Order: sequence, then structure tokens, then C-alpha cells
Amino acid sequence: MTSKIRHYIDIATVLLQKDLKVRYKSTLFGYLWSVGHPLAFALVFFIAFKVVMKIQIDNYALFLIAGLFPWQWLSNSMNASPTIFLANWTIIKKINFPRNMLPFTLVLQDMVHYILSIPVIVLFLYIYRKTPSLNWLYGVPLLLVMQFSMVYGLSLIISSINLFFRDLERLTTIGLTLLFYFTPVIYPETMIPDRFKPLLTLNPFAHLIVNWRNLLLDGTIQPILFGINFAYSLLILWGGYMIYRKLCWRFAEVL
Repeated sequence: MTSKIRHYIDIATVLLQKDLKVRYKSTLFGYLWSVGHPLAFALVFFIAFKVVMKIQIDNYALFLIAGLFPWQWLSNSMNASPTIFLANWTIIKKINFPRNMLPFTLVLQDMVHYILSIPVIVLFLYIYRKTPSLNWLYGVPLLLVMQFSMVYGLSLIISSINLFFRDLERLTTIGLTLLFYFTPVIYPETMIPDRFKPLLTLNPFAHLIVNWRNLLLDGTIQPILFGINFAYSLLILWGGYMIYRKLCWRFAEVL
């Protein structure tokens, strides 16, 4: 068992190093690109909603950043998932290794970028005269594990099915765009009309973003929301692995 775990760690390390080298090959700014994208979106939404529409939300720039950074991790992984097996078809056909390590390292890579962006969030906290909470010491690792499980499970589903139904790549892009506006990323969940709030429970990303924002901005942890998030992460991870197991034996023949 120990040797098998070490084998998986070695594979993940090699694939992660390869992905990072490809991602930042011939780029000058490297790390800055991983934080620049959500910051640019935060600026656009701040101008649109705070300056133009004058939405009544305190510290709106900080509010946006606390939601956009974890969403960026989710969005990057989901958008890259449909082609992760297609882009590595030569490895899949020539080397015998667990295929699920490809989406695993994809999500892991985006998680590393998110972790590296946390200092930017801390900087904005200090700008707004706030400080990180001690609850971060256990709250951040818990949310990292839950989001990783959720995104990895979805990545397994999307990457596996897309080999057989290539339209899923376009549907994923459209679905994420729609889901972004149905998730309280740029607005608080309190703005949702009461008659629609029960539908919020059906959106696993809604509780994820609310949990991140509550923890990052106020240092608060709501056990009920954490429990819902935990249940969703286990369910999606299990579902993703089951779908992958059912389809993986046909990967080589359809690539």
C-alpha cells in the first residue's frame, strides 16, 4: 500500500511539473497571470456595480475578490477538463498508468495557483483594515479539500464523457457562464428573493463560494453550510470516479 501511494505521488509530481512548465513556457510574468485574471474581473464588476449602479455592499472590492479567486480555480479546471485526455492521447496509448491522474494533476495545479493567490487576498484585507482570522488555520485546509474533491469529481465526469460526446466541451463553457451568474459570486446570497432561495441548495457551488467568503472576510464558519458542502464534495467525487471507472477501459480505442 505504501509503495502504491508513493507511485501515485511520483506520477502526480511528474505530471504537475510538466503542466506547470507548459503553462508558463515563454511567459514573462508567470505568477502574475494567475492573479491578474480575477483581479481584472473584480475591477470590471466593481466599476459596473459599485461605481455605475451603486450597489449597496460594504467593501465591495474585497467582497468580489473573496468570491472570484476560488471561482477562478473552479472555472479554470472545468474549462480545461473536456480536453485533458485528448491533449494527452500519446501518453495514454503508450504508457500504462492510472488515467485519472491526468485530471487529478489538472485540478491540483489550479489549486496550487489558488493557494499562491491567498497572499493577495490578505493584502486586500489589510488595505480594508481587516486581518486574517485564526479560523483560517483549519477552515482553509477543509475548504481546499472539499473544493478539490468537488472539482476533481466533476473533472472526471466531463473529461471521460467528452471522449464519446465531443459537444460536451462547448456545453461546459456555456454551462459555467450561466452558473457563474446563478452563483452568489458578485452578489450576496441575501439579495436572492426568498422564493428562489430553496433553489440555492441545488447549486453545490453556491455554498462553496459563500463558505469561502464568510471564512476569508469574517473568519466565520457555519457548520450547516460546511456540512452541505462536505456532502456535495463526497457525492460528486464518488459519482465522478464511478463514471470514470465505467468508461476508462474504452479510452484507448476512441482516442
